[in-house]
Amino acid sequence: MTNYLLAGIVIVLINLIPAFAPPTWAVLVYFVLNQHLNPIALVIIGVCCATVGRAGLALYFRRIINWFPAKFIANMELVALKIESNKNRTIGVLALFFLSPISSAQLFEAAGIVKKVSLKPLLLAFAAGRFVSYSGYVYGAKALKESSLGGVLTRELASSTAIEVQILVILSFIALGNKKWKQKS
Repeated sequence: MTNYLLAGIVIVLINLIPAFAPPTWAVLVYFVLNQHLNPIALVIIGVCCATVGRAGLALYFRRIINWFPAKFIANMELVALKIESNKNRTIGVLALFFLSPISSAQLFEAAGIVKKVSLKPLLLAFAAGRFVSYSGYVYGAKALKESSLGGVLTRELASSTAIEVQILVILSFIALGNKKWKQKS
């Protein structure tokens, strides 16, 4: 029971980190391989705790909104208006939260900055998508336990490419808020 609690705490904490945190799936794989935890229970704990962590991250960004330039906030709100004004864009954003192969931290930071964005549908899409992906990672890790894939994954997570992708996502977040979006007349 202690290892499940530890896994949950670690997952909540890494999902509260705005950038450069290890992916949740890597923590789940570690716990399933090294602590021999039940994969089903671990996936459920992972999904719940990651969702709680991302909700906390978004809410934290709602509290520190005054740290951002007013122009940045206004631009982010215009992006939200553009998304909300078109049903296909709204579905696209939910799909992004469901399917996103990249870190979702910046997505939740952006959602947190725009206070009128409802977090509930984003969190539900995130949880549903993570249930699918975490199940694949956890069961795949158990199946490949005897291979050298673990070493390959570890090297790739710390690779310059992984770090560059994280920096690119952060820069995209900054660019999104700094672009002058035109408001419909």
